[in-house]
Amino acid sequence: MRKTKNQIFTCTGINNAIAILGSNRFYIEDIFLLENSTAKRNRKLDIMLRKYAVKSFDKNTFNKKFPYGKTQGIVIKFSGKLIYDRIPEYSDNRNRCLLALDQIEDPQNFGQIIRTVECAGVDGIIYSKHHSVPLTETVLQVSQGAFVNMKFFEITNLRNEIKKLQNNNFWIIGIENNLNAKPWYSIDYHGKTVIVLGSEGKGIRQKVMASCDFIATIPMQGITNSLNVSAAASAIAFERLRQQLEEK
Repeated sequence: MRKTKNQIFTCTGINNAIAILGSNRFYIEDIFLLENSTAKRNRKLDIMLRKYAVKSFDKNTFNKKFPYGKTQGIVIKFSGKLIYDRIPEYSDNRNRCLLALDQIEDPQNFGQIIRTVECAGVDGIIYSKHHSVPLTETVLQVSQGAFVNMKFFEITNLRNEIKKLQNNNFWIIGIENNLNAKPWYSIDYHGKTVIVLGSEGKGIRQKVMASCDFIATIPMQGITNSLNVSAAASAIAFERLRQQLEEK
């Protein structure tokens, strides 16, 4: 992949390194390796690293240069197109699924969501440019390489984008604790769908909620009255996947 002028990101760890090196989406800026480390002994990673100019360091030098904690002995710097400001029309007939995050603020949650929904076959993640956590290196790190296979759409007005998607035959499904909501498993997730999740404390904003075609809820049986947003994303995304696989 030719070099771009996009932002340079840094990720650590074997899973992230394998995902990044196995993709043609990024330009590799630098690779730093700790001698006699877990990463150095990983056979798959060792094969992938052979075509790059890797910079190796002893333990003292490496730890001073990269005091990140659990790096597993590898740090990789890369650049490339990660964020898009326009959502495609998705004019094909495939059962597309997008996840819309309404003002998610915790980078740990954002990263966990990416990791979960990528496994469940979600095509892309929409998030607001304002009042939301951006796609930071922490978010990418927590995703454990799942970001490599995900498209990210940073938009200005979520309601406007929802209307555009509705005009392109998407059904919009909001996930919220609501007396009038349907159980999450009773919603039909076939066809083109957008799943909307709200912020950790406030949920989906009322104006965004009003734009949804359906509202689904995940009833709680214990003392806690709501799921963590990343856990809710997992439940919904895998229910959609279950319905898709059941149909086949």
